[in-house]
Amino acid sequence: MMNNFATGQVQARFALNMRIVMTIIGGAALMTLAAKVQVPFWPVPITLHTMAVMAFAVAFGPRMAVSIFLAYLAAGASGLPVFSGSPERGIGLAYLAGPTGGYLFGYLVATWMVAVLAKGRGTFGRFCAMIAGMVPVYGLGLAWLALYVPAGKLLAVGVLPFLLGDLFKIGVVAFGSAVLPASIRRLRGRA
Repeated sequence: MMNNFATGQVQARFALNMRIVMTIIGGAALMTLAAKVQVPFWPVPITLHTMAVMAFAVAFGPRMAVSIFLAYLAAGASGLPVFSGSPERGIGLAYLAGPTGGYLFGYLVATWMVAVLAKGRGTFGRFCAMIAGMVPVYGLGLAWLALYVPAGKLLAVGVLPFLLGDLFKIGVVAFGSAVLPASIRRLRGRA
């Protein structure tokens, strides 16, 4: 009797760990897809990277969202072409040391920050958490970009072309995080 109980506990623990690992791998794959998809937008095409970062932070909380982003960074650092513009603009550590490396590390900080600030909040609270999360993205991104771009051009090159798109993506995530759970509950009620 005790042996069956112990075996069941081990199997349940293994299943939970496998689910966590598969979520992290799947999340890193979706992060890669979001980085690669380019949406025509003015003044520059945008990727869905910010949207994925914010959505994972709001949906999964700090531990899982950070794990997903760390797995994504590790895949990129190891040389897999997971980042936006890779392999054309480089791969691996060379890409991370390039002009956009600061934004990637800003996303890592934002992932944790947004997940913590958005937890238990309503739509407006999640929206505000995501806006606050853009501060480390742009802050670290611009600080690193300053190594490559003259100070007078930093905002014009590193923020202004992306600001409208980022605000739109954050709005979509905030709206989706309000509508999607209610829709899923309704669908489950019908099944």
